[in-house]
Amino acid sequence: MATLGIWIAAFLTICIYSFLYRDNPFYRFAEHLLVGMSVGYIIVLTIYFGFIPYAWTPIKNAVTGETSALGFLTLIPICMGLLFFARLSDRHAWLIRYPIAILMGISSGIMIPNALQTDIFAQIRGTLGPYSVIGTLSAFEIVGAILMVVGVVCTLTYFFFSVEHRGPIAGISKVGIAFLMIGFGSAFGNTVMGRVALLIQRVDFLINGWLGTIF
Repeated sequence: MATLGIWIAAFLTICIYSFLYRDNPFYRFAEHLLVGMSVGYIIVLTIYFGFIPYAWTPIKNAVTGETSALGFLTLIPICMGLLFFARLSDRHAWLIRYPIAILMGISSGIMIPNALQTDIFAQIRGTLGPYSVIGTLSAFEIVGAILMVVGVVCTLTYFFFSVEHRGPIAGISKVGIAFLMIGFGSAFGNTVMGRVALLIQRVDFLINGWLGTIF
């Protein structure tokens, strides 16, 4: 069975990389197989870790008397979720506004504090934190801390459109553009290196894992 699994993995890997030549039925087969298996896997996870513990089990326990009748309150979010299917009817499509409004409200209440904490407060702390212990930093670390503040100020200035970018503001904005380009280039390079690492892993599998079963 292990050998069969290796051959299947090698076949699908070659099918995916066959797209480097051109679009073909083998690539489409592997692509559709991946999408289908992913959707099926997500459906199974949703049923076993979402529907059963949070919908089916509380209602079943309430019906059998194992828990109090409060278990029937689960029907409220279930009914609100079923309203998403009202979109399938032109006559009742307006009902979908209620679950969307509830979902957006809950999501905003959860995400906005988290976004403030991670994207603003944590970033400010990370930018200014080194200055609280600057006496213990090396010269290289001090230069890095200064560059961090300069980069943040210049980049934010570039996105400050309430003042026309002329004179000193224009110069600071250009410095901010340079920092942005460096950041984008670093992110792109990291993405490319990640893809190259995946390619190396698959090539290593084909040479040592698959061809090793032949020779």
